[in-house]
Amino acid sequence: MSGSNEMEISRRGLLVGSAATAALTTVSVADSQAAPLQPQPATMKVTMKVNGQRRSLDVDTRTTLLDALREHLKLTGSKKGCDHGQCGACTVMVGGTRINSCLSLAVMHEGDEITTIEGLGTPEKLHPMQAAFVKHDGYQCGYCTPGQICSAVAVLGEIKAGVPSHAMADVTARPQATNDEMRERMSGNICRCGAYSNILEAMTEVAGVDA
Repeated sequence: MSGSNEMEISRRGLLVGSAATAALTTVSVADSQAAPLQPQPATMKVTMKVNGQRRSLDVDTRTTLLDALREHLKLTGSKKGCDHGQCGACTVMVGGTRINSCLSLAVMHEGDEITTIEGLGTPEKLHPMQAAFVKHDGYQCGYCTPGQICSAVAVLGEIKAGVPSHAMADVTARPQATNDEMRERMSGNICRCGAYSNILEAMTEVAGVDA
């Protein structure tokens, strides 16, 4: 019996020792095959005119315009909603043209003139579109409102400039600020609260003033 027990103990010891050796070997191999340290991300200097002020940034080349505005310049009015260019909460104007800033890299805008919601008006002197949104309650939670207002301003600018849209029966005709026309042009800006009718009322008032 004693010899049997000794044999059983040594067999158990052999198995434990083998497992420990295998574990150490695995760790050693993993360490030797570890990927080398990744190089630092490439950065680039970009200078833009944001809300009338010249701003220079040194950003990771992968930084979106939205993140540059929010994280680097602390202009948090433009919101990050879907981050896929589907909701319009990040809408800003570049040279008067509205874009989804989450889909555009900051380094693509060297020398561009960018307007965010902060550059449209101030609490003391609201932009006409901001004042109209307040008057007609064109918002509820307010999250999408900055993008809605920037887009609404750009939409009326497009109509005034004669830019056609899919809502027009004749794309060679002069566009008008009709309900259908504004709905079509604002279709890329989503409002989960459903304040669409109020937004259209605000836009209609501003369009009438501009006309």
